[in-house]
Amino acid sequence: MSKIDSMLAILWMLRSGKKVTAKQISEKLEMNIRTVYRYIDTISTSGVPIISEPGPNGGYTLLNHFIEAPLFFDVEEQTSLFHAAVFAEEAGYYGGEPLNRAISKLSKYSNQEQERMVNHHLTSLEVISPLRPHSLEPFLKELEHAVADGYSVKMIYHKSSEQQKHERVVDPYKMLYWNNKWYVIGFCHHRSDLRSFRVDRIKRVWLTEKTFCRPEDFSARDFFMKNLLPTIKEKEGITRMVISGNENTLNDVCRHWFLGHYVQERESNQAVFLLEKDIVHAYIPNVLLPYGKSIQVVEPVSLKKRLVEVLSELITFHQE
Repeated sequence: MSKIDSMLAILWMLRSGKKVTAKQISEKLEMNIRTVYRYIDTISTSGVPIISEPGPNGGYTLLNHFIEAPLFFDVEEQTSLFHAAVFAEEAGYYGGEPLNRAISKLSKYSNQEQERMVNHHLTSLEVISPLRPHSLEPFLKELEHAVADGYSVKMIYHKSSEQQKHERVVDPYKMLYWNNKWYVIGFCHHRSDLRSFRVDRIKRVWLTEKTFCRPEDFSARDFFMKNLLPTIKEKEGITRMVISGNENTLNDVCRHWFLGHYVQERESNQAVFLLEKDIVHAYIPNVLLPYGKSIQVVEPVSLKKRLVEVLSELITFHQE
């Protein structure tokens, strides 16, 4: 442990408000007791108000007004940081090692009561993450550095619909996490346009020496959602889709990552959507079939017929 970390750890122990002896500090932090005395003198010299009481019942304490200094986190703040780390890890966050070091320091600098309370709250939360084919951490780290430092990247990218791999030079503007997947949004020099790339489809990525400047008004969220869920305004061939059914099931349907964008009306047992006709017939049957008999298509009739066709195709496929 570095000198700075050791002194910070001592401050965290003193923050409990109780008297702490040099021996207790020495045992807790596994350091020589003479080193403890030297560090406490250094901390006091820096202006931290440490009160020293000699004798059998003596020890070190901090003046009350220093306990709530911005340097410290209370139990709720510590718990929130631990919980945030759990979510970040399950999202495949690329800063795993630094994050673990930070959490380790947070644990080390907590007094016994804080540790007990934080551990008590940590047992109340668990996050289940989807299985990932391989670790994205190296790619995410490289891309994050490129975004932060303004360097273009060269990547080998594999589209889901093609077997062939493509080489791309991209100015990465932002990284984005959505629907359990990581994306990088930026200017593609091959297409001369903005594009989004799924990180799990990147086979290789490396920095170039070329730099770029991201547009000041660029919003990765706006670009991504506009391309994922294009607006239906001023478009022809719009179809009104009406679904009835169980209220709880309709809630799930209306919160669907795609359909939720197109809800126009909602009652307890019915929901109305406005969608492009091609989308209704090509995509929606596969979205609705998992809900079984808990929902029913009211209109259009063509969608009901398409549902029957898709089911027939599935039955034929599995019978062969």
